[in-house]
Amino acid sequence: MRSRRLRIGAAISILGIVLSACGGSTASGTPGASAAASAPVAASPTTAASNAPSPAASTAATVPPGGPVTIRWFCCLGTGEDKTQQPVEKQVVADFNATHPNIKLEFDLTPYTGARDALSTQLASGNGPDIVGPVGVGGTEAFHGQWLDLAPYIAKSGYDLSQFNQSAVDFFKMDATEGQTGLPFAIYPSELYYQKAMFAEAGLNEPPHAYGDKYTMPDGSVVDWNYDTVRKVAMILTVDKNGKDATQAGFDPKKIVQYGFEPQRDDLRGMGAYFGAGQLVGSDGKTVQIPPAWAAGWKWIYDGIWKDHFIETNAVYQSPEWNGGGYTFNTGKVAMQENFLWNICCITDAGPDWDIAAIPSFNGTTTAVFNADTFRILKSTKHPDEAFQVLEYLLGDASSKLLNAYSGFPARSTDQAGYFTQLQQQKTDAGKPVYPAHVDWKVATDGIQYADNPNFEAYMPAYNQSLDTFNKYLTRWTSTSGLNMDQEIATLQNDLQAIWDKSK
Repeated sequence: MRSRRLRIGAAISILGIVLSACGGSTASGTPGASAAASAPVAASPTTAASNAPSPAASTAATVPPGGPVTIRWFCCLGTGEDKTQQPVEKQVVADFNATHPNIKLEFDLTPYTGARDALSTQLASGNGPDIVGPVGVGGTEAFHGQWLDLAPYIAKSGYDLSQFNQSAVDFFKMDATEGQTGLPFAIYPSELYYQKAMFAEAGLNEPPHAYGDKYTMPDGSVVDWNYDTVRKVAMILTVDKNGKDATQAGFDPKKIVQYGFEPQRDDLRGMGAYFGAGQLVGSDGKTVQIPPAWAAGWKWIYDGIWKDHFIETNAVYQSPEWNGGGYTFNTGKVAMQENFLWNICCITDAGPDWDIAAIPSFNGTTTAVFNADTFRILKSTKHPDEAFQVLEYLLGDASSKLLNAYSGFPARSTDQAGYFTQLQQQKTDAGKPVYPAHVDWKVATDGIQYADNPNFEAYMPAYNQSLDTFNKYLTRWTSTSGLNMDQEIATLQNDLQAIWDKSK
């Protein structure tokens, strides 16, 4: 997932060149053909006020005895290494140093492929950086337990948390024992993408946009918008080359030309988390527990692939014919897809008739799985107060520049509406809108309050080896029919436990 997002960010940053050269939307194979986050994040008056230098920063106006304190900013456990992003990062450093004589900020870039090893080595040698970012949950949890609790520094500086949705703030309380180890910066709520024309052609009502609204079936019955409803609707929307849908006699699952549903399948843990937030680590910190909602979700998806045929097999999903802009929905041949907001980077091949709707519920609970990037301070920093001043700057004065460079949706509530307004103003070189005028962007912000907490990428022992095991099972389950999923899930649990036991 991270590599896909990095490629997305790099592609977005060169959008103007792409659109000028191609005269419109682009490329089906590699993500990168839209104006998504290239729209500048405008700083409203409210935002400007909240971004003003903190009391701690404004009072430190002179060089302290002995010279300025050096704070090192380490990149890149996530995005940030692309050549189009580096000039922005260097300018942010220069701007900070010009206005904060008490601190010398240094930018330390290590390419993503070697960043985890490099940071591990630095920390082990006692020569770690002060700030790391941007970094997502996965990169954070690879260094579990090593992040500074920001709560005392938030209180000391009077930092205004009300500028963010409370659920976004709570998201960064990854572990009750660690405290507030991060603050919101770039967030990526998830939503249900769908094709309006496909619903109309099938005689179906469109999915509800408001969380909690019901859905009216073709027979007039009013039902909850949950995964049972999605299954029924998706089967009607899955069509073979003879025009028969997956509910009809004679339907040929080997000759499907339109699928009804695509789960967000970058990570097996995330696929399960749409059915309910949960954590893999038991209360003892060493026992694997598979959240029941995840197990139910995996079985629902497996049946959707091999029994009901409204979800693509891995072979179909990976084929050039179906893989448009990184996801099958982006080919314009899938009716519904769960994905994060960063998918708008590459959705232009899906056609002009898509919209977004509410994520369905499971057992009465809605979970809109969440991605987020931010900057974090390491516990090992020798200068936590100065590091927090830098953090405030990155999240405040520099946030617009960095969000644009990183293709990030702003976590600050007052910036979000302007972000979508400017998306709607984006046009191709031919003068056509990049995004349909009817897209209900409010759905994305409404989904923030349903973020999965604990997050699906949260800490687990032997993180990288465990992740490899999940990827192996994801490929197996989406490529092999006839499996006993209860046995498969039990075997996955045993495999993970063996890995964790060896890592002690």
